[in-house]
Amino acid sequence: MTKELIHATMATTQIHSERIAGRAAEETDALRRAARLEALLGDPYDPANPHGLGALFAADERHEPPAATERLLVEAGLGAEFVPAEFGGRLTRADLLAKVLRPVFRRDLALGFGAGITSLFATSAVWAAGSPAQRRTTADLLLAGGRASIVHHELAHSNAILRDEFTARPRPGGGFSLAGRKDVIINAAVSGAYVVYARTDPARTPLSHSVLLLDPGELTAGIGALPRVLTAGMRGNLFSGLRFTDCDIPADALVGRTGEGVALALRTYQVNRCVIAATAVAAAGTVLHSAVRAATTGRSLPIARRRHKPLAGVFADLLACDSMATVALRALSLLPDRTHILAAAVKYVVPDLLRESLEELASVLGSHGYEHGTPEYGALDKLSRDLPVAGLGHAGTAACQAVIVPQLRTLAESAWFRDAEPPPELFRSGAALPRLDYRLLGIAGGGDFLAASLNGAASRLADVRGVGGQLAVLADLAEAFVDELRALREQCRAIPPGAAALADPAWCVLSDRYSLVLAAAAILATWEGQDGSDPFLAAPAWAVLALTRIGGRLGIPLPELPEDCRAQVLDELVRRYRTGLSYDLDATELAR
Repeated sequence: MTKELIHATMATTQIHSERIAGRAAEETDALRRAARLEALLGDPYDPANPHGLGALFAADERHEPPAATERLLVEAGLGAEFVPAEFGGRLTRADLLAKVLRPVFRRDLALGFGAGITSLFATSAVWAAGSPAQRRTTADLLLAGGRASIVHHELAHSNAILRDEFTARPRPGGGFSLAGRKDVIINAAVSGAYVVYARTDPARTPLSHSVLLLDPGELTAGIGALPRVLTAGMRGNLFSGLRFTDCDIPADALVGRTGEGVALALRTYQVNRCVIAATAVAAAGTVLHSAVRAATTGRSLPIARRRHKPLAGVFADLLACDSMATVALRALSLLPDRTHILAAAVKYVVPDLLRESLEELASVLGSHGYEHGTPEYGALDKLSRDLPVAGLGHAGTAACQAVIVPQLRTLAESAWFRDAEPPPELFRSGAALPRLDYRLLGIAGGGDFLAASLNGAASRLADVRGVGGQLAVLADLAEAFVDELRALREQCRAIPPGAAALADPAWCVLSDRYSLVLAAAAILATWEGQDGSDPFLAAPAWAVLALTRIGGRLGIPLPELPEDCRAQVLDELVRRYRTGLSYDLDATELAR
């Protein structure tokens, strides 16, 4: 393994040297670490590669974790990516973490969850509110290659992961008595720490839950492991359960204050939501790669015309998803007290767009889509099963609506068309940003900086409306989304205050529309933020196509798509396929 690590490190010195030369030092370093992981994992389509898609899909068929690849990631120090730099890790910004993780998720979304990202979800409460001793202990665990599990509290609309919860009763003399059963916990059987969101107050109030940090090795009585749970999605050995029976928990296990669990969840989940979305884009890119393979293999002629629309459209959707997720991830560092609603919208929109993209790609793959388990074409079946688990299904959607809907009236009355635009660094790849500090993350409030950006972009493009060409169409699209925001402002002013709005599906529909408007704003802002180093992203074609597809989902009046727009996006897609580049905003070099 040492030889593999040395080879990968040497390989990364030659990867993207020109592309990353002008980036901020932290982003340059993150891209190099991502390139090192890409080289370590090797050619995903090589049947002899023990970390390739064939080996990963075979482990999935056996309902086993890909043990060799998980060991490789441990030896590569993946756990350090989830530890803030102040504790000896490499976590500086959430957007850079997503870049580093993409090589793992590009191969297998379940691998990304099992080998690492779940530890991020679990430990975020510790970084936000833990004591110095808790942070040090948690950092040491992850830096040594250990894992942590998050034990969720029960939510309405709950699925298996969110069903059931533990209760913690105060003990005479201090500490807690933990009781309850939860059948589905990610990585419960292999974790060195449990971060438990336990009910400490039977009343249904914002102070009903507290967070406990538990070391399984120190719990000698009152704890029991439950059998492994087999699922259709993420079929590796990820899911098993725990049972606590009057288990004594020391007082120093409490993270933050008693009753702070719900607030900690709301603050920290916004990081989790955005990272899931950004890394899922990489997983969907592998399915797109399979579809381009199916459309080009064995053909001496260009891609059949009937496949132009789905291929170019899905590529544009992936860039749209990446734009939205990346803006939110960067905002967590630059505007940590103002990102809560956007993060929920990202988690709301991106999984849905990716699911629709998989359906479109199935039509391109045709019979190849039934070649389950093959490196060339098995990614569609695998991601179709895994994506709902990653997004927590309907429960994840409901949780995001619960964040967005109660805020819409306030946004309509006090933020839209009033807020100032955010700093331009938010949208510029390579710009230096503050480090992510979980302690600064806020809940609700803070206005709507992305809606302000949409309005600003439309104003700047107004001068080119009516002159013809792609840029004029982009200007018309920008104005169409501003009009949609104006219409939403009038509708949202009628929303009843508080949580009562969640009981009426009509108000929940407005959260759908608003979230898509934010996606459009992110596309425009990302296009405006280009520095010209990537001619394709600097040109308007991809943004025009992506906005047209978003607008189509909203059913708003749209200008006609220019004839050359889809062709340019398709040409770039084929170029990336043939030269081995990823299908996201970074266009990074892939192992092959």
